[in-house]
Amino acid sequence: MATDIKDAVHAFDAAAVMRLLPTRPRLLALGEPTHGEDTLLDLRNELFRQLVEQEGYTTIAIESDCMMGLVVDDYVASGTGTLDEVMEHGFSHDWGASAGNRELVRWMRAHNESRPASERLHFAGFDGPLEITAAASPRQALTALHAYLTTRVDADLLPCTAETLDGLLGADDRWTNPAAMMDPSQSMGQSAEAGRLRLLADDLVALLDAQTPHLITTTSRDDLDRARLYGRTATGLLRYHHWMADTSPARMTRLCALRDLMMSHNLLALAARGPALLHAQNSHLQREKSSMQMWQGRVEWWSAGALVSAQLGKEYAFVATALGTIRHQGVDTPPPNTLEGLLYELPDDRYVINPPQLTTTLADTPPAPRVSPWFGYAPFDPAHLADSDGIVFVKDILRS
Repeated sequence: MATDIKDAVHAFDAAAVMRLLPTRPRLLALGEPTHGEDTLLDLRNELFRQLVEQEGYTTIAIESDCMMGLVVDDYVASGTGTLDEVMEHGFSHDWGASAGNRELVRWMRAHNESRPASERLHFAGFDGPLEITAAASPRQALTALHAYLTTRVDADLLPCTAETLDGLLGADDRWTNPAAMMDPSQSMGQSAEAGRLRLLADDLVALLDAQTPHLITTTSRDDLDRARLYGRTATGLLRYHHWMADTSPARMTRLCALRDLMMSHNLLALAARGPALLHAQNSHLQREKSSMQMWQGRVEWWSAGALVSAQLGKEYAFVATALGTIRHQGVDTPPPNTLEGLLYELPDDRYVINPPQLTTTLADTPPAPRVSPWFGYAPFDPAHLADSDGIVFVKDILRS
């Protein structure tokens, strides 16, 4: 069977990826089927370096806290701080401990050192300030937005003072209580204070928008874009906290959808700045609905990729990653009737696959879905072939 698919399989490099696309997309997304494997991050780094150098991409964005990502961007663009400090404070989800992420940041800084500011590569996190078990306080984003406006607009236009915000926000641990994820009654998201903060956040964002003609003449584009990020993050977090306090059966569906909605807003903002490369779990970037089995049952929601694709059309491209084995997690040689199994029979370690060609080749014998023995790995769904612009296949995840 492996010889039957050879026309759909190409050697791995950026040129092979770009040949799959009619033109250079504004957002080019590379997904991964599992997190925390430097084999996949090394592949990402190699591909993204080539795309930056050959195709002129100007931002690299990953599935990490958008607010923390500002620390990384300051370092790679301007040399602020040290690499150790950035890896400790610039990433969520413990991504800063990854050797692959460290190498990405080191390379980006080296790439920028000899370039003028207008030609420097930028970094962004596009996830919300959210973890699996908790959500951040809106304090950082909300107070940063207020501070930005305080120094640039008439004080009479501000809907509140900094002291009012501080009093309503209270102690941050009220917002970050991990018990709230499993027990809605532990969340303060529908408290009177939270309700008032949602209104104030909306008013602050409206003021930012209303003052745009003034602000674009008195502040840098970077500062204005950051203020808009603060606004998106504050309103998104307050909305997320509100639904953490929900007791309806749709609670987890809403929370999953709101996380990807926050991602999509950040990605669309990046697209407005220039061509960007994205990296996240396949499920966040695919055009199909995402799904997850949770304690209350299966939930489904539209991914960030689906939302962005609906807005950008062909200016968004998605390349999924599929893989053969993660033996240290019990993911062994894939069954031969699965997509991964068919690709695993090929001799080399990495490939770029053309989904339309592969679909045509396998039309009479479509591959079966692979079942993962480990919850941390999501096999490629053959039903998503038609909605993927490309697939990168990695034969084995190796650890020394």
